[in-house]
Amino acid sequence: MKLYMMRHGETAWNAENRILGSTDIPLNEKGREQARVAAEELKDTHFDVIYTSQLSRAMETGLAVAALQSGCEVFHLECLNENDFGVFEGQDRDSEEYQAEKRKCFKRYPGGESFLDVAARVYPFIKSLIEDPSLQDKNVLIVSHGGICRVISSYFRDMENEEFITFTMPNCGCQLIWSC
Repeated sequence: MKLYMMRHGETAWNAENRILGSTDIPLNEKGREQARVAAEELKDTHFDVIYTSQLSRAMETGLAVAALQSGCEVFHLECLNENDFGVFEGQDRDSEEYQAEKRKCFKRYPGGESFLDVAARVYPFIKSLIEDPSLQDKNVLIVSHGGICRVISSYFRDMENEEFITFTMPNCGCQLIWSC
């Protein structure tokens, strides 16, 4: 199996540098164009299965990719939804208060989730993909969010706290994360 991960296209809140989290914000026009361009760039990589979060920005991005694939199944899974940032949702991503809380990896955001909570739902899903014999010779794409890409990346390689906290994935960025 070859496992790829991709972040959704741009939203209005991304453009405004606001924290999205579990708030369901759709793609903006630039995000739709990013998804279209990414789908075109990926059309020669045949994906057998695409998994997206249940948030519209990831679903729309994943469906754009799937539209240029033949015989591709698409599933929308709650476990791939972005981290719930609680009271910080909609706030400025660069605020000192948020940046300080972000560095407390094991602590839940007030009213939200910790990175450990997210890993507790993402890691078992990744493990199930790797162990699924029906996916052995398949190309699989996960379309989700920056925080989920961070957690997926940490599943496959050790990361120091600072590397984990500062990990970024550009809108519609896509990378091969695991191959066997």
